[in-house]
Amino acid sequence: MFKHIVMWKMKEKAEGRSKLDNIKEMKKRILQLPSQIKQIEIYEVGIDELQGPTSSDICLISAFNSKEDFQIYRDHPKHRQVVEFINKITSSRTVIDYQS
Repeated sequence: MFKHIVMWKMKEKAEGRSKLDNIKEMKKRILQLPSQIKQIEIYEVGIDELQGPTSSDICLISAFNSKEDFQIYRDHPKHRQVVEFINKITSSRTVIDYQS
């Protein structure tokens, strides 16, 4: 399995919406991708509940059968559209990609 985990901090306001509204919209858009990109094996979105000072606001945990499947997902036009939206509403991103 090739795993791709991403954590984001949100902007307080962006694209005419509050942070919470953008978190909800981001989660909705991310969770539409498994029905559009067949290479996705595991796809889970988590929203931070404790909101500590070092917490991220939202995360994605995903897995693919191979690095090549991940690269297909990464470059897929539907994924690129979601990334474009995410880049407008987030202030930072942390990622780790690894083979397990």
